[in-house]
Amino acid sequence: MISAAKTNKGHRGFTLLEIVIVLGVAALIIGGVVGSVVLSSDQRTLSNAVGEIELLAKRARTISILKQTPYALEFREGIVRLMPLAQAGMPEKKKSLIAEDEAGATDENRVLKLKDDMAISILRWNSEKWLSTTKDTVHVWRFDPDGLCEPISLRLILNQSSAQNTYHPLTATAIESESYLEIR
Repeated sequence: MISAAKTNKGHRGFTLLEIVIVLGVAALIIGGVVGSVVLSSDQRTLSNAVGEIELLAKRARTISILKQTPYALEFREGIVRLMPLAQAGMPEKKKSLIAEDEAGATDENRVLKLKDDMAISILRWNSEKWLSTTKDTVHVWRFDPDGLCEPISLRLILNQSSAQNTYHPLTATAIESESYLEIR
């Protein structure tokens, strides 16, 4: 007698539909991994830059207190520089002449160069408008000898990612940090 549930033992394998489904799932997984690696690379770069700016801010506050002289962080397009407040905002040529006269000044410890495609914006205290750093603009963040600084927020943007920190006026440390992925 022949059974109705006949099995064909000679034709084992996957159907075309099963292969297409497996390849589609594999493509989704690989796409997600590649996307997260790119995102984490941008986020890592932004996180490093935000951390370096916070270290420069703490250093500016400390130097200002120790030397009893106002210091500043100067934000120009692609660069953040720690310097005495009297030199902040000066044209680059005048600064280089002053820097040559100072003995023992080490610029590599006072300058943060941002990646070429990284933009920085500043939100000043009691303002609602973000100020960007373009080629012709200079923004100065002041640190006084009494340990106070202007409470500001900084936003760094790299490709489709951004990081934003708000700094405390007494300690120059980040009191609020946010990261975003902008979808366009």
